[in-house]
Amino acid sequence: MGALDILVIAAWALCAAAFAWYAASVAGDVTYVTLADGRRQERSIPLVFKLLLPFAQNFYPLIRKRMFAGSVERAGKMLVQGGFEGLISAEEFVALQLMLLWVLPLFWLRSAVRRRHASIMRALPFVLDLLTLSVEAGMDFISALQRNCRSRRLDALNEELLRMTKEIQVGSSRREALSNMAERVGQGDLRSLALSLIQADELGVSIGTMLRIQSEQLRSKRFDRAEKLAAEAPVKMLGPLMLCIFPAVFIVLLGPIVSQAMKGMW
Repeated sequence: MGALDILVIAAWALCAAAFAWYAASVAGDVTYVTLADGRRQERSIPLVFKLLLPFAQNFYPLIRKRMFAGSVERAGKMLVQGGFEGLISAEEFVALQLMLLWVLPLFWLRSAVRRRHASIMRALPFVLDLLTLSVEAGMDFISALQRNCRSRRLDALNEELLRMTKEIQVGSSRREALSNMAERVGQGDLRSLALSLIQADELGVSIGTMLRIQSEQLRSKRFDRAEKLAAEAPVKMLGPLMLCIFPAVFIVLLGPIVSQAMKGMW
């Protein structure tokens, strides 16, 4: 082996060591988003995203062309819905799509949005019941929201309610704050609640009455979803049954017969 070969091997080893050190340091970084009340909440993103984000700005001249305008807009909305606003910009995300296979980052983001929407859907009936009881007991709507946010653990729904109350505190009307939340989150149940409260404001209907109606509707929808999942369970179990249980039964029943037949052949 010549001196040139040794130098090439040493250079490659040095590059590999440098990359390993960079990957290890990036993997140890904790990523946060800043909430409306100033608190920081941890948000996890894939390691490959962390590794490639510093190179995203090299693609900005291309991404800012008109052909990518729709992709940037859609990415921005989905990042907000997924709770990654302020952590990854829309342009950075589209750059990640260009550096990786286009569909893979989009699949990750859509999965994150679905998980966040599912978290909101699970928490909303309980929060709505608490708000209904508080308002019917004489507390105004905003005070009931603030009390609920203080008493509950910080989850996706609580983050959005905190942001809505903060917007009201800095001067937005309740209708504007509710409309912004419905547009920002994009989750069906929360959008329906926000639009109902806006309508109650416009028509002069009691907030407590509207909350009670929405609470009952959410319970009914939750019961319908549970019935649907229960009806789908046998169909979902059919695949594992065919792939695992039936072959095992055949092996148990036919195993001795096959064994005896093979012994007879020999």
